[in-house]
Amino acid sequence: MLTKEVLPLYEKEMDHLLCDLKNDSEAFMARGKMGIVKYDDAMSAGPGSGRPVVETGTVLFAEVLGRTLSGRPLLSTRRLFRRIAWHRVRQIKQLNEPLEVKITKWNTGGLLTRIEGLRAFLPKAELLNRVNNFTELKENVGRQIQVLISRMDEDKNDLILSEKDAWEMLHLQEGTLLDGTVKKILPYGAQIRIGDTNRSGLLHISKITATRITSVGDVLSVDEKVKVLVVKSIIPDKISLSIVDLESEPGLFISNKEKVFSEAEMMVKKYRQKLPTVIRAPKPAASATVQVPLDSEASLYANWKWFKFDSEQ
Repeated sequence: MLTKEVLPLYEKEMDHLLCDLKNDSEAFMARGKMGIVKYDDAMSAGPGSGRPVVETGTVLFAEVLGRTLSGRPLLSTRRLFRRIAWHRVRQIKQLNEPLEVKITKWNTGGLLTRIEGLRAFLPKAELLNRVNNFTELKENVGRQIQVLISRMDEDKNDLILSEKDAWEMLHLQEGTLLDGTVKKILPYGAQIRIGDTNRSGLLHISKITATRITSVGDVLSVDEKVKVLVVKSIIPDKISLSIVDLESEPGLFISNKEKVFSEAEMMVKKYRQKLPTVIRAPKPAASATVQVPLDSEASLYANWKWFKFDSEQ
C-alpha cells in the first residue's frame, strides 16, 4: 500500500472534517457525524514527534487495486472509503429527503460543498434566489442551506445538487402555511411573493374569501403582508394559494383579517386532517430504479467476518 493510499482523506478534505471545538462543536455533535478535533496548540507548534498513523498491528480496511510488477497485491484504504462514501450518497438519494449542507467554495458556475466527504456542486441555476453577479454568488460561502441530490454519476465523479427542489419539497406540499407579500393585483386574483424568496404563487379571487367580491383591490393592496395556504393546483408546476381555507367562518377575511391570520395554524391542522395520506407522503425519487439496502455496508468488506470487535477495547 502506497503512503498516499493509506489515509482515507485528500488534503483538501481535511478542512471539511476539521472541528473547532470553540466554534463548531454543535454542528459536530450530530449522531453519525465524523470529525477531527482541531488542537490549536499542536497545530501552531509545527512538526514534532507523534504516534504513527499506521504501525504494526493496525487493522486497515482496503480495496485491491491490482498487482505490482513483482506480483504483490496493490491496496488502497482511501479508495475503499471513497466507495463507501458513494454507497451512502446513493442511499441518501434513494431516501429523496432534503439535507443541510455548508457551502465551502464558489466558482463562476455555482457553489461547492461536500457530502460524506465527496465534492458536490450546486449550479447557480438551481439556487432558490437568482444571483445577478459574482459578488452575490460569493456571499453564499459559509451558508447552511437545504439541498436535494438531483443527479449523481460515480464514474464521472459528478454529484449535482438543487436548492430549488429541496425548497419545493419542504414548502410547497399541499397544506403548508406560508408568509407572503402581495406583489401584484390582477383582475382574477393576486400574485403573492413567498417569504424572502423570488418565488411567487397565484391567489385566485375565488380563494380569497367565501364572500363574493367584485374587485381584488377592494380587499388586498400591493406590499400587504398575508398568510396563505398551499393548495392543489390544477395547472402543473404552478403554485396555487388560498386564504379562504383559513377562514373559521365564511367571509371572516372581509370583516377581520387579523383574526383569520391569528387562527391560521389551527385552521391548517384541520385542513391537513382532510388530506389523503398519499398526498402528504414524501415524493418518491424519480430515478430509484435500483433499491439500495440501507444496512448493507458490511457487505462491501469481503473479509468483514474475519474480525471480532470488542466494545471494551
